[in-house]
Amino acid sequence: MTSLRTLGSSDLQVFPLALGGNVFGWTADEIQSFAVLDAYAAAGGNFIDTADSYSAWAPGNEGGESETVVGKWLASRGNRSDIVVATKVGAHPSYKGLSAATIKGAAEESLRRLGTDHIDLYYTHFDDESVPVEEIVTALDQLVKEGKVREIAASNISPERLRASLDFSESEGLARYVALQPHYNLVSRDTYEGALQDTAAEAGLASVPYFALASGFLTGKYRAGAAVESARAEKAGQHLETERGRKVLAALDKVATEHGAEIATVALAWLAARPTVVAPIASARTVEQVPALVAVAGLRLSEQELTALTEASA
Repeated sequence: MTSLRTLGSSDLQVFPLALGGNVFGWTADEIQSFAVLDAYAAAGGNFIDTADSYSAWAPGNEGGESETVVGKWLASRGNRSDIVVATKVGAHPSYKGLSAATIKGAAEESLRRLGTDHIDLYYTHFDDESVPVEEIVTALDQLVKEGKVREIAASNISPERLRASLDFSESEGLARYVALQPHYNLVSRDTYEGALQDTAAEAGLASVPYFALASGFLTGKYRAGAAVESARAEKAGQHLETERGRKVLAALDKVATEHGAEIATVALAWLAARPTVVAPIASARTVEQVPALVAVAGLRLSEQELTALTEASA
């Protein structure tokens, strides 16, 4: 049994790899999604990350598709109590922003789609600077008091607004963020490292990075001259054009060969070993992609290997 990690100051115990739900109901249909979820759970995984807006960007979708798939899977497997469900508020086309009324309404819709009476971890998806942090935190605290949300967290927020939110929670004795979801990986370090990471560390927040594999680039399937069939190919392929991207791939290749591991597993293991990081998020469209992700739970890189990767990505 893989040892679970404690999420910040909460009592939530999570697998060291969160399964991203952005593909459910988008590039993975319900049957594929169920198969991926089953494979993840069978490997000991218990931490699912979704959002009310997934996947409103896809033609014919309106948002909520991913939560609906997750909810149906939980109901059909009867395993709700075994799974830590994280979802987000603020980006659904019908519930944009973070006013108190929007948070309240969006939470009810998420609970309905997920078929559950509580959300384990509820993130603000994108900060809404038109709303005072006092209003946001008070609305989230209300959901916690009602038992609809266990713990609260933030994503895509500035260090200043994060600190102000934490200070308000502390001064008023309200629910406090326990986790932060930043954009962070081997080829995108600048948005998190620095003031945001420092604030998270000082406050004891758990970091749960998204785009942990840089839209697939860090799986190693994007190489010069290689064509990749993926909805995210263009975005991921851009890293090949940078010196950092090429250096990182070379360093990953070396470490992966030494461990007989997949490149994706090594990239995730580097991230999982970074200060404040508890569980990177990665998504799988097919069952075949799952083993490389969950293998991060058993891969420990040496200090030398971690340093080599850190230097290649500087």
